[in-house]
Amino acid sequence: MQLEVLGVGGAGCRIADAIRAAEPTDHSFLTDVFAFDTDGSSLSGTVIPESHRFRYGPDDIDGGLGGDLERGRTVGRACADDLLERVTRTTAAAADAILVAVGLGGATGGGTVPALVAALQQRTDTPVYVLATLPADREFDAAADRARSGPRGSAADAPRPNAAANAVATLERLDGVASAIITFDNEDWLRPGEALRDGRDRCNRELATRIAAVFAGGGDSDGAVAQTVVDASDIRRIVGDQSAVVALGYGDQTVETNGSRFGLGLLSAEPDVDTSDAVSATETVVRKGIHGKRSLECDPETAERGLLIVGGPPAWLNRRAIAEGRRTLESAIGGSGILGGDAPRLDGDRVFAAVVLAGVESERIEALRAAADRAETAD
Repeated sequence: MQLEVLGVGGAGCRIADAIRAAEPTDHSFLTDVFAFDTDGSSLSGTVIPESHRFRYGPDDIDGGLGGDLERGRTVGRACADDLLERVTRTTAAAADAILVAVGLGGATGGGTVPALVAALQQRTDTPVYVLATLPADREFDAAADRARSGPRGSAADAPRPNAAANAVATLERLDGVASAIITFDNEDWLRPGEALRDGRDRCNRELATRIAAVFAGGGDSDGAVAQTVVDASDIRRIVGDQSAVVALGYGDQTVETNGSRFGLGLLSAEPDVDTSDAVSATETVVRKGIHGKRSLECDPETAERGLLIVGGPPAWLNRRAIAEGRRTLESAIGGSGILGGDAPRLDGDRVFAAVVLAGVESERIEALRAAADRAETAD
C-alpha cells in the first residue's frame, strides 16, 4: 500500500524522519513525508527535504509553545487549512492512507493534530490514522525522574509538567476524529535512568520498524509476490474508522541466506533451507510478535480485531507455520476478527512478524489520566 506521512511538532517530525529512514530500499511504500512545526530550528534538524518542511504560526512562537496546549489549539485551528493546502499542493501521488505522527505530551502537535485530522477527514475519503507517542513519567514527574536517574543539569531534561494533561486532552479530542490511533508508550520503551533526549532516536527507530512492517505490504519490487497480500483495505478493516486505540507487536530473527536470491514464489524453497528451520524461524517471530513487548502494553484479550503479517526471504516463510500463527493470534484475542498475510523480501536476511491489535484497553492511558488529575489538583 501507499502511505503519506505528516509529522507535526518536534516529536512528530522526528518520527516522520525515522519512518522515512526505515522504508525498505527494495519496497517503497511512502508517497510523501512532510514536517510541520512552529519551531524553525527544530525543522532544520530533520532530513526531510526542505520543500516538504513548513514552519507555521505567528513569529512570536518560533521556538515552541512551552507546553501551552490552549495556545497550541488556537494556532492549530488557525493554521490547519493552510497546512492541508501545502500537502495537497505538493503531493503528486494518491495515498491509500495518511499517517499523522505526533508526540501527545507537547503543545504544538497536540494542539494542531486534532484540527488537521478533522480538516483531512473533510477533504478526503482516505483513512487518516494518528501515530501518537505517550509521554514518559520522567517527562512530567520531577520526583519520579530524580528517583530513577538522579539530578541532571541539562535544560533538555527539564520535566514538562503539562505533558500528562496534554496527552489525555489530545486523545480525547482525537476520539471520533481520527480513523484510528496507533500508540507508542515512551515510558515502557525508555531504559531505566535514560533521559528522553538520549533514548528518543532509538525509540523512534523501533516504532518506525513496526510501521514499515505493517504498511509496506506484501510483495517486493523485484517480483516476489505474497501468497496472501495484506493491502490497504485489510488494514482499514482491522483498525476500523472509529478511533480505535491500536497497539503493535513485532518480532524478528536473522536467518542464513548464503547470499543467494530466492525464487519468486512464496514457498519456492532453496535446497539449503530445511523445512524444520523455516518452521522454527516463523514460529519464533510470531511468538515474539504476539507475546513480546508491544508499542503499548495491553491485554491482547481486550482487542476487538487483530492482524498478523509475516515477512522475510520467501524460502523461509512457511505456510503452515504462518497459518498456525494466525490461529494463535485468534486464540490470544479471544475473537474471530483476524486477518493474516505474508510479505516476501528477496534481499532480506531477517524473518519478521508484525502484529496489529485494534480496539485495545490499556492501564497506561488510565495512569496518564490519573497523573493529569493529580497535577490539576496540585494546581
